[in-house]
Amino acid sequence: MGISILRIWAIAANSFREVIRDRILYFIGFFALLMAFAWRLLPEIAVGTHQKIFLDLGLAAIGLLGVIVAIFVGTGLINREIDKRTILVLIPKPLSRAEFILGKHLGLSGVLAVMLGVMLVIYLLMLLGMKVSFQALPLIVSVFYLGLELILIAAVAIAFGVFTSSILATLMTFGVYLMGHISKDLIQLGIISKNPNILAITKNIYLILPDLERLNFRNEAVYGLLPSADVLIANALYSLVYTGLLLGISILIFSRRQF
Repeated sequence: MGISILRIWAIAANSFREVIRDRILYFIGFFALLMAFAWRLLPEIAVGTHQKIFLDLGLAAIGLLGVIVAIFVGTGLINREIDKRTILVLIPKPLSRAEFILGKHLGLSGVLAVMLGVMLVIYLLMLLGMKVSFQALPLIVSVFYLGLELILIAAVAIAFGVFTSSILATLMTFGVYLMGHISKDLIQLGIISKNPNILAITKNIYLILPDLERLNFRNEAVYGLLPSADVLIANALYSLVYTGLLLGISILIFSRRQF
């Protein structure tokens, strides 16, 4: 049985509706309230630097809320179907397990895209309201690459979620997220240690874990800087290839599970 785009789309659409209803709108509301609170408070407590702080805070809040959704929702996507026993109804139908995994990831990616898009619009409107000096394109590019990072993290969450419990998968995905942002520092730690064994371990960790800093352009965006096109294209391809590999691993593991 070949992979059907229509079946993947059906799973994705159903997952999108399910996740959107699962308190995702509360995250957007919380972001809006946080930005409104910062809008009112920062000019009083950080005179002269409040605009820079507001720029940093907005991008940091978008990233943090996005990661929370990607990890907590992603790790439960498969386990939820197993716990509710709906997997027993779906799998016997003309639906391959690859289509199921791809559809679930596509649905969650759609939710993350909508969530980031809405928060970005709120963020830009508030920047205009505060009359903050900013460059729109670097901010938009930064959030776009944040979206690629979240799609990759969602794939990590699903990969862990297909063979372990939601709690353990959440902890492991969060660990990958943290390590992915300091993986380059680990190599420097290995070099500083001057121990060949430690250096070999840190290099292997760097090769295995995703280098999430390649998708982090928030500092550049705050200062209105934009990386070169070559860097943007290379890093986007890196994230997509890594995401594809993770989904392939998820499909391989999930295809061997018995229900």
